Amino acid sequence: MPQTDPDIRAILYSLPPADLAAVPDGAAQVSPLIPGSARLEDIAEASLEAALLLAPPGTVERRYVLALAIRALRPGGRLVALAPKDKGGTRLAKELRGFGCAVTDEPRRHHRTCTATRPETPAGIAAAIEAGAPRHIDNLSLCTQPGIFSWDRLDPGSALLLRRLPALAGRGADLGCGLGILAREVLKSEKVAALALIDIDRRAIEMARRNVGDARASLHWADLRGSEPALSGLDFVVSNPPFHDGGAEDQALGQVFIARAAAALRPGGTLHLVANAHLPYEGPLRAAFRTVTPVVTEGGYKLFEARK
Repeated sequence: MPQTDPDIRAILYSLPPADLAAVPDGAAQVSPLIPGSARLEDIAEASLEAALLLAPPGTVERRYVLALAIRALRPGGRLVALAPKDKGGTRLAKELRGFGCAVTDEPRRHHRTCTATRPETPAGIAAAIEAGAPRHIDNLSLCTQPGIFSWDRLDPGSALLLRRLPALAGRGADLGCGLGILAREVLKSEKVAALALIDIDRRAIEMARRNVGDARASLHWADLRGSEPALSGLDFVVSNPPFHDGGAEDQALGQVFIARAAAALRPGGTLHLVANAHLPYEGPLRAAFRTVTPVVTEGGYKLFEARK
């Protein structure tokens, strides 16, 4: 049964615009994309007074989060859910009414903000939670969950890196590890002594823990824009860095990954990085590494080998 800190009486999911909704007093953060947050899945049923959610854009993921929040609220508890109009906001009211909630819907600043009351007996909660829960899918032969990057397919960038990745040795890291697809390939080499898997998404780390299952792997739920985890003296780094933050393109993310890789590698260590072809990472790579070799450009992606 779900259980959590009995002192939690309100939750906050993600970071809604401050001028659109007030954060409930003492709200605990539960977003899987904010390291250190509590797990929404673990909040006890009917234990909360209030919840404020910046709802995710994906339909299955959004309904999963809404259902978990409604389950966690006491009957009569207050739920405020908002989203940009073009990222699920126009569907929020209908989805909440489908769960049996009484809803008011307010458009403001390109968002829709819905205020709902948790009914005594919500409808459809179990089905929505089941639809968004972790599962094993055959086409990847991996455990995965809706909401994780490329959760139900092998993305083309990772596929290119997998095809061209040499056998590696020593100590390394997978920056932005996702489900652990690259890590599993890296760890096929018996010469790899240790591999740190790092991702900002708690769900990805949980799935990678299931998928990798190798004693040489360590897993870290962390935002690489911060200082954790501490990495140094590595022989290699592999990475397919993200370039979106909150749905908007952010080329600075890839630059952070490049800088963290350079700082973590020993002299002579190598970064194997794949990126969308339009992203201008050549400059940051050359600034941080002694040599930068374009390996291949294919299918809208480019692969680099950079040596420190």
